[in-house]
Amino acid sequence: MDFAVEHRVEKGLTVVKISGEIDVFTSPRLREALLDIIDNDGGLHLVVDLGEVTFLDSTGLGVLVGIYHRLRARDGSMSFMGVNDRVRRVFHVTQLTKIFVLHHSLEDAIAAHESTAP
Repeated sequence: MDFAVEHRVEKGLTVVKISGEIDVFTSPRLREALLDIIDNDGGLHLVVDLGEVTFLDSTGLGVLVGIYHRLRARDGSMSFMGVNDRVRRVFHVTQLTKIFVLHHSLEDAIAAHESTAP
């Protein structure tokens, strides 16, 4: 599966769908795509769909953490959905579940966002 990043807006959230492997080779492209969404498209509340991600390494995690901090500095947010068991294990082992919210569905992510919106 080729690496790809797509996004759309749904109910005030920018849904970012990533497919393929997130590793040392694709992480720069992921960072560039996410920065473009934030800086050029104005996406401050991201829900990242990892349902088609087959691999995630520490380089990819570093990109996600960096983007998370950038969003938080702008009063934005980032959560995840569609996380398969392999990727979920990476989040748990690295204890990133303490800062990242993993939703089961887009509906769950939208409901959580709406409950915290002013």
